[in-house]
Amino acid sequence: MSSQGFVRDTDAPLLPPPVSTAGVRGWMRQNLFSSFGNTLLTMFMAALLGVIAWHLIEWALLRAVWTGQDRAACAVDGAGACWPFVLAKFPQWLFGFYPIDERWRPVLTFLIGAAALTPMLMPSAPYKFWNALFLIVAYPVLALILLTGGNFTIPAWLYGAVLAVGVAGMLAGSRRAWMALLAVALVILLLLGTDFGLRRVETSDWGGLMVTLVVSITGIAASLPLGIMLALGRQSKMPVVRTLSIAFIELWRGVPLITVLFMSSVMLPLFFPDGTVLDKLLRALIGISLFAAAYMAEVVRGGLQAIPKGQYEGAMALGLGWWPTMRLIILPQALKISIPNIVGNFIGLFKDTTLVLIIGIYDFLGIISTSTQDAKWAAPQTANTGYFVAALVFWAFCFAMSRYAMFTERRLDAGHRR
Repeated sequence: MSSQGFVRDTDAPLLPPPVSTAGVRGWMRQNLFSSFGNTLLTMFMAALLGVIAWHLIEWALLRAVWTGQDRAACAVDGAGACWPFVLAKFPQWLFGFYPIDERWRPVLTFLIGAAALTPMLMPSAPYKFWNALFLIVAYPVLALILLTGGNFTIPAWLYGAVLAVGVAGMLAGSRRAWMALLAVALVILLLLGTDFGLRRVETSDWGGLMVTLVVSITGIAASLPLGIMLALGRQSKMPVVRTLSIAFIELWRGVPLITVLFMSSVMLPLFFPDGTVLDKLLRALIGISLFAAAYMAEVVRGGLQAIPKGQYEGAMALGLGWWPTMRLIILPQALKISIPNIVGNFIGLFKDTTLVLIIGIYDFLGIISTSTQDAKWAAPQTANTGYFVAALVFWAFCFAMSRYAMFTERRLDAGHRR
């Protein structure tokens, strides 16, 4: 009997995985046809989605009316979507009652905003600090001047109040930082009071998608920092700060947004002195921002509570104070954990902007609903087409936010990779 054996001196060739476990076929078998019950459910859902998709394509494309000047083109038997109505009304859906010859101003405003926001969404883009500084400080002032025309009447007492706060801050804290803040505040007031030769456009003439974006972007930008401060205040060890934070959060979370809008539009002016005029859109922006901040505070608080106690102990061992601990260690982790809920709040806020119609502000959905009452376009499918376009636009914005949130989660999940 031979005692010799075979010893391989080269690696065995790599064989491809079984066809049934890799690629599209493997994914379908694992996720759609893994069992008899899942196979039946997949087939049922595929049939249901196929029927819905066919009827939608038939209505929106195959039986649709593509040309026409009035309702006569769409008021025929068996007609589908009335796209001439959309083409005729779409500029109004975008800008509301904004003067036609001045519509370049909102277009320029949002183009500048998109150009400044895009590098912030790209992880490898340089100069993030200066870009963020422009978005937070300069862009709101620029947008306000472009959209309204600027040339505001700035009362003298406001300049005095800003100077008093700046001087008090320089006496109590970092002189250089407070001098910079004071200079920025004074420059902003001077810019708002300067006449740039632009035609004045009141917010009562705004409408459509422009108002939807203004309300949602303002609410999103204001609610996140306010929510973070409220969440930190609710967990503070100082009884006064904690009590005030809890009272604020529970008050605003205990009432529906419709009530908040009614209060901001009808009741809030009653608390101001006679002759004080506060813009309706500004009142709505304040109410929506405070309402969203209360919900955002609970989202951030959930992230803070998910941080292990060892993170706090490690920061204490390094000799870090409370603010450095929160800024460098706790808050970044809490916000990363809370990304799904934060984006969920943003999406909900974007859709809730449609409620401003009840106080006479015509947002995108409101201006579409109003335009369907035009007798020139009164046809059976006019309203359906308008609401279909509204659904597509809202879905596009919400889907984009959710996909970017998923991208951010995957990019920041480095600590959990195997």
